[in-house]
Amino acid sequence: MHTSTTVTVIGAGQAGLAMSRCLTERSIDHVVLERGEVANSWRTERWDSLRLLTPNWMTRLPAHRYEGDDPDGYMTADEVVAFLAGYGEGIDAPVRTHTEVRSVVTTGTGFRTTTTTGTIDSAAVVVATGACSTPHVPALADELPTRIRQLTPIDYRNPDALGDGRVLVVGASASGAQIADELSRSGRQVTLAVGDHVRLPRTYRGMDIHWWMDAVGILDERYDEMEDIRRARRLPSLQLVGTPEKRSLDLNALQASGVDLVGRFAGVSGRTAQFSGSFANYCAAADLKLGRLLDLIDAHAAEFGLDAWLGEPDRPSRTTVPVTPTTLGLDSVETVIWATGFRPEYPWLEDDLLDRKGQIVHDGGVMARPGMYVLGLPFTRRRKSSFLDGVGPDAHDLSHHLALHLDEFAAAAS
Repeated sequence: MHTSTTVTVIGAGQAGLAMSRCLTERSIDHVVLERGEVANSWRTERWDSLRLLTPNWMTRLPAHRYEGDDPDGYMTADEVVAFLAGYGEGIDAPVRTHTEVRSVVTTGTGFRTTTTTGTIDSAAVVVATGACSTPHVPALADELPTRIRQLTPIDYRNPDALGDGRVLVVGASASGAQIADELSRSGRQVTLAVGDHVRLPRTYRGMDIHWWMDAVGILDERYDEMEDIRRARRLPSLQLVGTPEKRSLDLNALQASGVDLVGRFAGVSGRTAQFSGSFANYCAAADLKLGRLLDLIDAHAAEFGLDAWLGEPDRPSRTTVPVTPTTLGLDSVETVIWATGFRPEYPWLEDDLLDRKGQIVHDGGVMARPGMYVLGLPFTRRRKSSFLDGVGPDAHDLSHHLALHLDEFAAAAS
């Protein structure tokens, strides 16, 4: 089947649906392609206990927001699916499900997208496949004994799916910390390999940490205001967990629950895993950055007269740095979970649109090819770009840019 439209949007998650709504508001004809169902990653690639890291009141998309009775809670994965599916239906998004993209190529009049159900010609393309489509697994995974089961966060579901042996979790950002915590609480022996991480309390002075980051303007910081946007886009995810009791999850809490900590996973020698000796340095850096953020929050509270109704500063204790071993016998390890981040893959894009690591080259979501855009990646245009609360403003900006491109395209063709 061959069809044509004005804009092809690839991905029907939060980013793709937000862009669909913005295009509809501008009366721009489009289609949204989805390899599975709407919110497919939330349906099929999340562990059972996962919740959003942002409170429900931050669950906002263009012309739609959370209206439930628990604004300070944290949505489960199933609730996110229901929210996004309802949003897609409510805005009547033109989604083609079970349509996998094979290639996007430039033509003389725009772009041709080849899919498993046919081809689509369009004047513009928006890539909205998200930031968490492909887990990054280091090459040293190939050096582990073949008997060790290896998983990524999109493979992991719950502790019952694992054996009783020790689990080595590699990576201490949001995914790794949450999975290590859950496994330890289930009675498993867990070792967590810790590298660079961003430590935050769940609440500070009685308010959710995201409330504070929103209030002081951190979440709205723009990409063109950053001295080093590449570094900002590489920052690890926040070391947080969304739970009904609003508990903090940091290395101190993990140690208290029985998790053994080691440094960054550096290599394998025979039947021994090797870890770097830089654990204390990573902890000191995370504590220093946390202190600076809390200083900023306290200064904001004082400047705007909030001290009278806020709780007293309740700063977390500095990270307790144990004497960590630099080796671990792999005979005791049954499972390794690689919580080492994500690097989306785009085998269907032309090579000159990607950098040497296979990532899309863009300037605030505007790709190197006129008429091509990307949405939903970390810090696309704002620090909150990959949050449910952030794709809407980005989609608004990029749809405006796209509309101007279409005007120029039409003028050139006339």
